Amino acid sequence: MSIEQETLHQQSIVIDGLQTCDWSRAIFEEMREGGITAVNCASLLWENFREGIDYVSQWKRFWRENDDLIRPVRTLTDIYAAKAEQRTGIILGWQNTSPLEDNLEYVEIFKDLGVGVMQLTYNTQNYSGAGYLETRDSGLTGFGYEVLAEMNRVGVLCDLSHVGDRTSADVIAASRAPVCISHVLPRALKDVKRNKPDELLVGCAQGGGIIGISLFSPGLAAGNDATIEDYLDAMSYVIDLVGEDHVGIGTDFSQDRPRPGPWLLWANRDKGTARTLTPFGSATINKPQGIARIREFPNLTARMLARGWSEARVRKLLGENWLRVLGTAWQPAARKTPSLLPPQ
Repeated sequence: MSIEQETLHQQSIVIDGLQTCDWSRAIFEEMREGGITAVNCASLLWENFREGIDYVSQWKRFWRENDDLIRPVRTLTDIYAAKAEQRTGIILGWQNTSPLEDNLEYVEIFKDLGVGVMQLTYNTQNYSGAGYLETRDSGLTGFGYEVLAEMNRVGVLCDLSHVGDRTSADVIAASRAPVCISHVLPRALKDVKRNKPDELLVGCAQGGGIIGISLFSPGLAAGNDATIEDYLDAMSYVIDLVGEDHVGIGTDFSQDRPRPGPWLLWANRDKGTARTLTPFGSATINKPQGIARIREFPNLTARMLARGWSEARVRKLLGENWLRVLGTAWQPAARKTPSLLPPQ
């Protein structure tokens, strides 16, 4: 890595749209080593209301015990402060709205507790809609329209990464705030259900949202043989499709979680206890060579520049696009959103 590349990486706001690591001080040290400004930490998958509260409590303990390395993020000001303090800002995120159970008022309660990003569904059906592995995606439910409206109102960014295609399309059409697809790859380059079709990527961007490009090798054309260049090829495809203002990074790092291991086996069962949905809990899954660990984040900057991408583009991809979307979704104006109703 040249001095110029290293300088750009150090000066840039670097935001990872999603990680699900086994959180520890060692992980937080790697975040600093990788020069990461902020991370959406979203390892909540199937939990109920009480367990959602436990997740917030866990992070409060992490912040107390590691305040030299990490800090909480609720606003863009917190992200800029994290950069100035050389700490990593932690955005509390979910990969399911299961902690809401069937109570709409819980959206605002969890927002007040610091949850800034909520993926509407995980892999299967919940009260709001269908995940991508549900046997029948019937779209956004009536309750789901109300949950989305409340997320818009109180300033929670809605994530569609594991959400089914029809439910995702309904959300994109209905949301009055930008949405994100925080960790995803294009289905056009590898036709698997976990990847998203072009029309949903375009719809997300047209609504002012962002697509975070994932390191998940089963979604890359080269699979476990993928390299950082394969990852950037996928990013380049999405840039050409939706424009450089709507693309970012969403690694989906699950670092230090063994395969097979109890957490990943639980994650890959419906609701954590029912049928096994995917083999990913026990299968060997390699991150692309060159960006296999959090500490290797600077390699992304170096390889982007090596492709001839301008410094302005690289800064957008590293974090500026995430800043814009988070700022818009979190801003007070979103709190004035009227209730949404499903089509009659």
